[in-house]
Amino acid sequence: MSSQTPDRGRAGSYLAAAALSLVGAAAGLVGWTRLAVDRRMPLPTALPGQHERLAAGPAGDVSLYSSAEAEGVPLLLIHSINAAANAYEVRPLYLHYRTSRPVYALELPGFGFSERSRRRYTPRVMVTAIDAAVAEIRRRHRGSMVDAAALSLSAAYLARAALERPDDYRSLALISPTGFDARLSGEQPPDGHRGRDWLRDVLDRPPFGRALFDALVTRPSMRFFLRKTFGSKDVDEGLFAYDYASAHQPGAEHAAFCFIAGHLFPTDTTRLYEDLRLPVWMVHGTRGDFVDYRLVPRVADRPNWRITRLDTGAFPHFEQLDAVTAAYDAFLADLTRDRRP
Repeated sequence: MSSQTPDRGRAGSYLAAAALSLVGAAAGLVGWTRLAVDRRMPLPTALPGQHERLAAGPAGDVSLYSSAEAEGVPLLLIHSINAAANAYEVRPLYLHYRTSRPVYALELPGFGFSERSRRRYTPRVMVTAIDAAVAEIRRRHRGSMVDAAALSLSAAYLARAALERPDDYRSLALISPTGFDARLSGEQPPDGHRGRDWLRDVLDRPPFGRALFDALVTRPSMRFFLRKTFGSKDVDEGLFAYDYASAHQPGAEHAAFCFIAGHLFPTDTTRLYEDLRLPVWMVHGTRGDFVDYRLVPRVADRPNWRITRLDTGAFPHFEQLDAVTAAYDAFLADLTRDRRP
């Protein structure tokens, strides 16, 4: 005679049914994405000019755009970090400056045309890629220091790269930098990250990982997050279309899942900014979900910092390119005057 009570038997049946439902839903998701989602969409280059792959040591091969139509101090542009990041994010700045100075745009490991292998992506991997790009740019320009600009979370990687190799840089530009808010500011041990390995392992596991990612990067989902970024329903349609194509390339999920699991968030971002001694220009908007800059007063009064605030979302160069470039050019002009004998 069974010792199992009726309630216990029913509970077991419910759990078994729930488990079967989850397995069925997961299998259905995998089947749907394999049949209905194009994971090899055509991806044109994001920017005009020369496009190449650069060996970046342990960071793998990275994608580098360049335009050398003019002489001057080279400018390196670095996109943000999100599920569909790529060099199109810096397109307005690249197009604006390509006729007045050498300009480069780096695609960080795991994004765009850079290597998208399944591995752990961390801030150190990103810094290694920046170091390789800057070294190559300096080699091409007879050892010239560079001006470098980075968006959002990538500003923290650029800050660390500049702190470790200050002689490589003339100045830094930080566009809507992560790390001045209460949630993602950082004063914890240096060169760490907030990653949870168990979460990355759960997310980035075949065959369900790619299917889950496909569900995250549908057009409605991507438009929703872009609207949060712009703080408006009026997003840049060219950026939206390119992001969608970039997110539907082989391996697109790997760096994105590291981002979601926290591996790409440094633990000491605020301290990195405070340690900078190079000239720094920062610009940020006032709309959208990424406008918490409560810790800016910690650097605002420093003589090497200049901060511009605009009525835009987190990509001000898409909305007010003239205002952004005018403020940046004024910063660079003052920098040049200060260095004259």
